[in-house]
Amino acid sequence: MKRALVCGAGGFIGGHLVKKLKREGYWVRGVDIKEHEFAPTQANEFLLLDLREPHNCWQAVNLGKGEAFDEVYQLAADMGGMGFIHTAECEIMHNSALINNHMIDTATKMGVGRYFFSSSVCVYRDMQPGEPELTEAEAVPAHPDNEYGWEKLYAERMALAYARHHPITVRIARFQNCYGPEGTWTGGREKAPAAICRKVAEAQDGGTIEVWGDGSAIRSYTYVSDLVDGIYRLMHSDLEGPANIGCPQYVTVDELVATVAEVAGKEIHIRHVEGPVGVHSRNFSNARIYTTGWRAKVFLKEGIARTYPWIEEQVKAFES
Repeated sequence: MKRALVCGAGGFIGGHLVKKLKREGYWVRGVDIKEHEFAPTQANEFLLLDLREPHNCWQAVNLGKGEAFDEVYQLAADMGGMGFIHTAECEIMHNSALINNHMIDTATKMGVGRYFFSSSVCVYRDMQPGEPELTEAEAVPAHPDNEYGWEKLYAERMALAYARHHPITVRIARFQNCYGPEGTWTGGREKAPAAICRKVAEAQDGGTIEVWGDGSAIRSYTYVSDLVDGIYRLMHSDLEGPANIGCPQYVTVDELVATVAEVAGKEIHIRHVEGPVGVHSRNFSNARIYTTGWRAKVFLKEGIARTYPWIEEQVKAFES
């Protein structure tokens, strides 16, 4: 039985990744600074640890008896939606850099075989709609739109440097926006699909919701089951260097709202207001991850149809 460590197992993607690894027959240890807010962990063992501290990273990776994890999945980070990314720059860079510095160093020293790092498409520059797709190599020369992207880019390079100088295999995925049930849906750290689902669930039929910006920003949204499948395939592939993982369907923010409203069966009007929007557009090549056999299976309407009822249930429970 293979043994895997999932850092960030108390989070949205990490929690779903634990479930995926368990289905694949792994013994899994989950680690996070907090327990999962919406679902009990399925990990064989769960440790509450602050991975900003190096001794906690050692405790997370240590199996005892001189044994080592076959695989470490490093998803732990200080992050959230666009509002959080633009207001918590210092916390993001400080906390995530500490976690990533200590984890790759500890995993290498403890003899871990394979190491996965969760990066982000935030490493790329702002794009205009219709620009040709960017490959992974075109993230450099670098010009990320936010500090979250800069920290991710540095952490990628650090992990790859360890792989060049030590006997550890490193795999890196650049995530596009991920959504699905059991994710943060309120409080300021939620991503756009969850925020729009919440606002529509709270609104009356024929009501109005507020949306940051003019609604024309273009994004791709990746359903969580597709993302964790991509992580798993990438980890066991021979792809060195970063790989984009994302759904090839691109929509505007206003189109996202229209999709959620359709699923909810409501007529929803939009009031555009000032707020952090981020880049105008991102358009990425998924050609590298496609070589593993991965393809997105869940497109936006189906994914929202799976996500909206769960968020609507959370809203009703909160209001009751």
